[in-house]
Amino acid sequence: MYPPKKIIKRLNFIFMRKIAVLFVCLGNICRSPMAEGIFNTIIARDGLDHRFEVDSAGLLNFHQGEMADSRMRLHAAQRGYSLDTRSRQILKSDLDRFDLILVMDEQNYEGLHRMAVVPSQFAKIHRMTDYCVNVQATHVPDPYYGGDQGFENVIDLLEDTCEGLLAELKKLL
Repeated sequence: MYPPKKIIKRLNFIFMRKIAVLFVCLGNICRSPMAEGIFNTIIARDGLDHRFEVDSAGLLNFHQGEMADSRMRLHAAQRGYSLDTRSRQILKSDLDRFDLILVMDEQNYEGLHRMAVVPSQFAKIHRMTDYCVNVQATHVPDPYYGGDQGFENVIDLLEDTCEGLLAELKKLL
């Protein structure tokens, strides 16, 4: 599933406005900051960082102000990614501010749909796995309670989906 044409028109490419992308998971300490880090890395690699505003947030505020989980930061660093943002809870205003909001699982999807009030807000919310290229998945699993392999699997999945997301967004540039 790709962004509806209404959203594409809203992006206002004529004036080269940045495309605002928000990644959302439950606490904003594992999956969404990792997605933010990967996406920032690949847009910089492709010389497109000036075309995007990228952020991440959590559905809940359990970890407000904290750095990403130390295990996720370790696995990210081993692959060359930097996770230096602090956790924050999604705000209702984010549903208007961002052009595309990508959620990691069904709980996040349903939670954001409960926050959304107008059709344009609902239209911005997409599952991260809608952009899978080489990996088949219905959600990005939460590695928080698992071991090292869980973190590695999440990074593999997010690398695939972020590449797929950028490929779709490049069509609009």
